[in-house]
Amino acid sequence: MTTTTPNPTTSNVTISKPVSPARRIAFNILSRYALVILWLIMLLVLLAFVPGDVSPFDAMRTVFSQITPVIFLALGVVITMSVGEFDLSFAGIFSISAVAVPSLAVLYGWPVGLAVLAAIVIALVLGAINAALIVGLGINSVVVTLGVWSVAGGLAFWLSRETTVSGLDPALAAISTGRFLGLPHVFWYGVILVAIAAYIMGATPIGRHMAFVGSNRAVAALAGIAVSRVRIGAYLASALLAGLAGVVISIGNGGFNPASAGAYLLPTFAAVFLGTVAVAPGRFNPIGMLIAAYFLITGVFLLQLLHFTGWVTEVFYGMALIVAVTVSHLLQRRIKG
Repeated sequence: MTTTTPNPTTSNVTISKPVSPARRIAFNILSRYALVILWLIMLLVLLAFVPGDVSPFDAMRTVFSQITPVIFLALGVVITMSVGEFDLSFAGIFSISAVAVPSLAVLYGWPVGLAVLAAIVIALVLGAINAALIVGLGINSVVVTLGVWSVAGGLAFWLSRETTVSGLDPALAAISTGRFLGLPHVFWYGVILVAIAAYIMGATPIGRHMAFVGSNRAVAALAGIAVSRVRIGAYLASALLAGLAGVVISIGNGGFNPASAGAYLLPTFAAVFLGTVAVAPGRFNPIGMLIAAYFLITGVFLLQLLHFTGWVTEVFYGMALIVAVTVSHLLQRRIKG
């Protein structure tokens, strides 16, 4: 009987070449900050198309001043999505909170401070309703939050007597529109909130619990994490942020039109999902969302400078949302794999 011994010099063995540290670092930077690089390029292109009678600094201030409501709202969505929940009600909560301040103060004669407190309480009550029905009773989150959005939006029209309510003291507008380093206070409010949320989600036990719950609720429960409390807290935090957005914007504008709240839905979700390709790829994260939001508004301004108006904004946000959701899905599938 003859046996054949494989020749080690002729065996079909594939040896992968080690990746150099420089290439590994470059790939890591590109995967995390490609959106930042694209945004910076877009900013340079935007400045190149700015009319000669407009200062580049004024153009930059315009970019950084326009999308603050989306930052507040998207931050709430980031929190709920990170724990595996879904929330459509933020637009309705934002609407009724923004309407409550001028309506209660102007139409019903409440002190402004009490009207602001009432707006925040309304937002938290609606967030608690979301939590009770979804976490407590196990009803589908899309159905519940869609219903709460509709109810809150309808109540906003009722509270405002179906009109745009204005007439708040112009001096109060400084709370939102006052300037610091050339940018309105409301911009800095958004940055501070994002920084706080990023710290909590990335460097505290609460943040680790949120990530664990969002990854696998059953395993998180077995690990001793209070899953229900984390989910309830996410809905309350989202409602609170929507309420704060409504209060700040209505005070800054001196009033609010409840019909305008729905316009924030598409850019909010586009910023949230596009943010998953930046800083922490495949994860819902506040800093990535902030970068994505300003990337989107820069794109809108650039298109307007190129004389694309009206319909192009909806198309741009819609395409951004589709691409962002697709890339986010692929990243999360790759991470799980």
